[in-house]
Amino acid sequence: MPGAVCASPELAYSDKERRNRDVVLDFYENAFNRRDYAGALMHLGTNYIQHNPGARDGAAGLREFFTRLAEQYPQFRIEIRRVFIEGDMVAVHVRSFNGPTRNGEAGVNIFRLDNGKIVEHWDVVQPIPDQMPHPNTMF
Repeated sequence: MPGAVCASPELAYSDKERRNRDVVLDFYENAFNRRDYAGALMHLGTNYIQHNPGARDGAAGLREFFTRLAEQYPQFRIEIRRVFIEGDMVAVHVRSFNGPTRNGEAGVNIFRLDNGKIVEHWDVVQPIPDQMPHPNTMF
């Protein structure tokens, strides 16, 4: 995904970690920006566990989530700003656009992979405010 920057140099990661990163990046691009749900869901393991309270476990639950999101916010998209990889875990720091809040949201999504498939997901999302009490951005 263009713009995504790994937190550590490429050589710091094993081949498996780089493959896991690439799975997560492809999952995101297909799910949120291309609306290619079949392309996204092919990256899920058989027993996908979801910790987001807005989606059910499994591929069917995730498909429902993506469909609902696309219906409510047809212009919704995500940019991945940073990627963190350690073993079977991949975390992405993301910015969303054209969703439920005027300025978009900042989020961190954590994925656990097993044999190259996404098997578990956690996320924390917060709206981007109009003003900040400091000169820093959320990214």
